[in-house]
Amino acid sequence: MVVGERMSRPVITVAPETPLHDALQLMRSERIRRAPVVAHGRLVGIVSMKDLLNASPSQATTLSVWELNYLLSKLTVEPIMTRTVHTVTEDAPIEEAARLMVDKRVGGLPVLRGGEVVGIITETDLFKLFLELMGARESGVRCEVRVADQPGALAQLTGAIAGAGGNMLALGTFAGESPGHRTVTFKVAGLAPEELRRLVQPLVERVVDVRVSHPAGAAQSE
Repeated sequence: MVVGERMSRPVITVAPETPLHDALQLMRSERIRRAPVVAHGRLVGIVSMKDLLNASPSQATTLSVWELNYLLSKLTVEPIMTRTVHTVTEDAPIEEAARLMVDKRVGGLPVLRGGEVVGIITETDLFKLFLELMGARESGVRCEVRVADQPGALAQLTGAIAGAGGNMLALGTFAGESPGHRTVTFKVAGLAPEELRRLVQPLVERVVDVRVSHPAGAAQSE
């Protein structure tokens, strides 16, 4: 999966000369938390809702309403925006965008095609993808196991489930508690919790958790 399949588009942008008040209104009406700043078709910065709110006058100010309105009318996005922008291309793997966001501690990346902003990928887009990967909106039996990090371990597990008539709805592998081990979390339809536990127990180092999981979020431990 690449960024272009999951990015938000069309992307909402602002210009450097956009008044602070107008940028705030736009973000609130569109329910977004950041916007690329574009001038003459070129990305020149990015501004967030937090940036705009921090630049707004404090309620503790002694300025009058008229003075505040005058100052706000003169304040634009340009002096507030972040000029060093981390970006990604639409053909980049989705995990590369996630890694970049974590490493650079940013909540969103403008997506470029030949220097043009064609979308934006945000932490919200990644959260939605995570829900899909883990089958969070599907009913089934959720199971977490510890396995040896060796060739064939995962194939043996999935093969046994398929052979018993189980349908794999989601599967994710994660770093284990120690080197040489992996944590595998999966969701299965077509098998009862205890049936699934008996099936996988001989094939793994440890069964950590088995539970019925429902889309609404209610879960019953087994």
